[in-house]
Amino acid sequence: MSRQTKSFLISRFREMGIRPATRHGQNFLIDLNLHRLIVDSAELDARDVVLEVGTGTGAITQMISDRAGAVVTVEIDGHMFELASEMLIDRENVTMLHVDALRNKNNFNPAVIEAVGAQLAAIPGSRFKLVANLPYNIATPILSNLLSWEFTPHSMVATIQKELGERMAAQPWSKDYSALSAWFQCQATVEIVRIMPPSVFWPEPKVDSAIVKTVIDPERRAAVPDLRYFHQFTKAIFLHRRKFLRANIVAAMKGVFNKAQVDQVMAEMEFAEDVRTEQLDVPTLLKLTELVRKLAPDWTMS
Repeated sequence: MSRQTKSFLISRFREMGIRPATRHGQNFLIDLNLHRLIVDSAELDARDVVLEVGTGTGAITQMISDRAGAVVTVEIDGHMFELASEMLIDRENVTMLHVDALRNKNNFNPAVIEAVGAQLAAIPGSRFKLVANLPYNIATPILSNLLSWEFTPHSMVATIQKELGERMAAQPWSKDYSALSAWFQCQATVEIVRIMPPSVFWPEPKVDSAIVKTVIDPERRAAVPDLRYFHQFTKAIFLHRRKFLRANIVAAMKGVFNKAQVDQVMAEMEFAEDVRTEQLDVPTLLKLTELVRKLAPDWTMS
């Protein structure tokens, strides 16, 4: 079992003649108790197919492998892939991919989807989970896109920037409440498990981090008639969340609704003229989205 301490990393990197790659957001978690907390929080068993984005040295991968049915771990950096391969060579339930996890900001790499799908098909009654120490620069697209994947995750446990975790869990009227908050909370519960200072990583990031656990709620998810439409519409009306909602709807539906139709929507929702987007809780956003979708089913965010 790899013990990913700072001294271990410095020694191994010196042997290989490499340094952490800032372009890949490499900040290695060096507190072994936090490794355990991440994996414990995922509540893994033999049914679980786990996606890990950012293999690193393979330390957390090994812990996941001990508990899960299968692991698909993705590493973009060639040096890290080589180092982790040495650690994981005897792990028969680990599939390693040396690719970029994302094809673009809205889509996963097809190789990742294919590998996860193959493992899910191979395990009867399987559950799909994400467990990862995510690089900050891809955390938002990884987590957001998984919510609209063809394989709906059971849960996601990830180390991310504290600010992102706070946005995911934020409530109406708070400074962090956004379309991202609504996107996660319309289909899942979000829990900040632990806030972590920069000192538990090497190299140290400039900001605090958080372990965040997201558990999909099938009933909440089923209550959203059109997830894509909800995602697009909430993003559109939250572009200026502190403005009056009416102005945001006018801007979002430009060329689709005239102002009289916007006023009709406001009246049907029984909104005051000065209501702001940041005030609307998720059930209200769902009701508003459905009203707009019935009036403009073919609308897409420009």
